[in-house]
Amino acid sequence: MARTLLDKVWEAHTVRVLPSGQTQLLIGLHLIHEVTTPQAFQMLKELKLKVRMPERTFGTLDHIIPTADQTRPYADPQAEEMAQHMYRNMKEFGLPLFDMASGKQGIVHVIGPELGLSQPGMTIACGDSHTSTHGAVGAIAFGIGTTQVRDVLATQCLAMAKPKLRQVRVEGTLARGVYAKDVILAIINQLGVKGGVGYAYEYAGPVIERMTMEERLTICNMSIEGGARCGYVSPDATTIEYLRGRPYAPKDGAFDRAATWWKSVATEPGAKFDDVARLDGAAIEPVVTWGINPGMSVGVSQKIPSPESAPETERPTFREALAHMGFQAGQPIKGARIDVAFVGSCTNGRLSDLRAAAEVAKKGKVAKHVRALIVPGSQQVAKAAEAEGLNEIFLAAGFQWRKAGCSMCLGMNDDKLQGREMSASSSNRNFIGRQGSPTGRTLLMSPAMVAAAAITGVVTDVREILK
Repeated sequence: MARTLLDKVWEAHTVRVLPSGQTQLLIGLHLIHEVTTPQAFQMLKELKLKVRMPERTFGTLDHIIPTADQTRPYADPQAEEMAQHMYRNMKEFGLPLFDMASGKQGIVHVIGPELGLSQPGMTIACGDSHTSTHGAVGAIAFGIGTTQVRDVLATQCLAMAKPKLRQVRVEGTLARGVYAKDVILAIINQLGVKGGVGYAYEYAGPVIERMTMEERLTICNMSIEGGARCGYVSPDATTIEYLRGRPYAPKDGAFDRAATWWKSVATEPGAKFDDVARLDGAAIEPVVTWGINPGMSVGVSQKIPSPESAPETERPTFREALAHMGFQAGQPIKGARIDVAFVGSCTNGRLSDLRAAAEVAKKGKVAKHVRALIVPGSQQVAKAAEAEGLNEIFLAAGFQWRKAGCSMCLGMNDDKLQGREMSASSSNRNFIGRQGSPTGRTLLMSPAMVAAAAITGVVTDVREILK
């Protein structure tokens, strides 16, 4: 019988089936950062336990660190304290840390694939909900809580129930000005923010197959926003070439042997799925969220829907969203005024994202009332962008050029919305308070759309600027 990647990877990492019916699953790669590890390491010390497989654990600094001035000690005492804990714990347990001095620091979901740590056929865990990002290389990757971080450090295993599998096929061809971010927002809009509960998503179809690895990383990143436990793309020639020459990828002949195995874990033709969903890529236009979860979105040419258009159970959330955002049902999303523009995050902080934003930024200047930030996803992304002169394009247009970090995605560091500010953001969540202000408002969109909003001061159809 033809098998899926999920079947193959799950079986390869199964230690045993527990009496509960869950699987004791070996974790091939454990990625950690400064925010969810201090408590986990403390629990480990109290239990007098060591890290079971230190060669499978790698750390970085990303969530709470500043992006404007990274001089130590950090101005924020909590950020400094968490950084100190990270340095101390990584040294005590003999684990590698990608800090600022390494030249490889960055957002955990950017550096994993970038360094070749994330590879096809792996199980990958991290104390961050957007770990599904790494599924783009053909891995089964999922976020875990702090207690589970402790469990992986101590045992290199997790107890998990195998999810069902839905294939999400995107057919056709995308139009110019439509990006991977638009595709995943359209998927979440169609299937719902709870549609993936109990499922893993396998992304497939002509649109996905033609995507670069960085585009696939964007797609898989937001699987969790659709309720899925994880999301992945089967490894193919694009995957192999992306990993070739990466620092932690196999070398020389070992790479060719690995590539053969990587291809073998791909889903086989004729494999059965629990469900299949289809989207027409040609019908997708630039997408903008208007509400308080990533499923509340419309095409840039469309109007904000009324609560009555939603299922009855969702109408209270629609009404709450309209009240919080200050929008009216039937109002066009195009033309909505913004105060802040943010390009970055583990969703859209890679080199291709910055290139797309720069293509728009060079066509104008940031509107006088807009505060605009460009935050590379890693030190290596920043270095590559600067080598291409992208930073100069942004600076000339009036954007701020920051250092690598999570920045305004989650409002845990210095980069926060103030009061009722409206943000055009390339990040992944528009929850109330997500970007640091309980009354702040977030519109999710692609990096190019963010740049378009920055220079016009309002939500703008990027296709008009790219003509």
